[in-house]
Formats: sequence, structure tokens, C-alpha cells
Amino acid sequence: MAQVLLVEDDAAIRGALVRGLSERGHAVDSAPTAMAGLEQAVGNRPDIVVLDLGLPDLDGTVMLRMLRGASAVPVIVATARDDEAEIVAVLDAGADDYLVKPFGSAQLDARIRAVLRRGGEADVDPTVTVGGLVVDPRGRTARLDDRALELTPREFDLLHYLAARAGEVVAKRELLTEVWRLPYGGADKTVDVHLSWLRRKLGETAQAPRYLHSVRGVGVRLGAPD
Repeated sequence: MAQVLLVEDDAAIRGALVRGLSERGHAVDSAPTAMAGLEQAVGNRPDIVVLDLGLPDLDGTVMLRMLRGASAVPVIVATARDDEAEIVAVLDAGADDYLVKPFGSAQLDARIRAVLRRGGEADVDPTVTVGGLVVDPRGRTARLDDRALELTPREFDLLHYLAARAGEVVAKRELLTEVWRLPYGGADKTVDVHLSWLRRKLGETAQAPRYLHSVRGVGVRLGAPD
């Protein structure tokens, strides 16, 4: 089904997941360290990377940031760390999903298929234009009045999600679920902070909005300026 790269230092866990995913039809390569994982991810171009954070040479979050500088390959972080702030930080760094140990290979297989489905949907998304804002999901670029916007991966995901639903009021709970991939009640403050950063890059404020309009008690709406 998919070419999977598993970056995991624990030999027992690595072996069990390689066997389980292979039995479900995936072709699986593995690496015990961050640097070995980076080399394979860039050189072999897998369909998806499953990344542990507690690696012996580099923290997995550092590897993720390095990988994002060279590749847009989907990444599922699979780790024992379950602190919400750390989960949000890893997703903001470019992870596509987060899975807390312990888990079985069946659950990991389901997450892999879900992330790859989302990637396939993104591949066929058209460029979204709202007023002078142009968002290209294929190239992961955004322009405002012919000026390139310098966005973090999470800022781009947030902008694209809202632009694709231009004119609709989107609840913050929906943004946490669909953009941050948090399946439980996260903190609205996370969304508020990213909206503030996004407004700054769009050259507007909450008090004087152009594209991003807050609807008190409901959510946020992206629309073209009047």
C-alpha cells in the first residue's frame, strides 16, 4: 500500500511495528537514529514517515524541523509524550498527525491511510483565490496582492482551510480538529495566537480586519475586503 519509513530507537517496538505494517501490505524501512532517518527520508523518498521523539542522537522534533527544510513528506509522530503543549508544538513544527504510545499496528495502519488520503485530496485541490489573496495548496504558497507571504506550515494550513471555506464562519473547535488534528478538546488560545500571527502577515488587526473576521462566540470567517 505505502512505502513507510519508521524512525524508532527501541528495537523491540521497531521490530513489532515493521512486522505489523508489513503484514498489512506496507513496504517498511526503518532507522534507529534521527540522522539515519533523515538520510533515508531524503534519499529514498518514502510515502510517509513514522517518527519517535525520544531518539538517541537528536530529539525527534529537531529532526522534524530539519526534514521539513528538505521534504514535504507526511509525518506521523508516534511517542509516549502526551503533554498537550508539546503535541501542539510538534504539529506546528510540521507533523501531520500525533499518536501516543502504547498503540497497535492496526491503529497505526489506520492513521497512515487517513493521512495519505488527506494528502491525496490536497493534491487535487485547486488554487483558492479570495480577493487579492491566492493560496496554492500544491506548492504550499500564498500571495497577497502579488506579494509572497512567508508562512509557517501551520499558518499555511490554517489560511488554506479558511480560504477554502471563504464566507463561512468556522468554529475554533473545528479548526483544532481539522487543522491541528487534535481529536479532543484543545485550547482555543492556540487558534487565537495563530490567527493573530496570520493577521499580522496579512497586514491587518482584529480591530481593523480585511480578510479575517472574528464572530464573537462562534468562530472566524475569511472573506474578501469590501
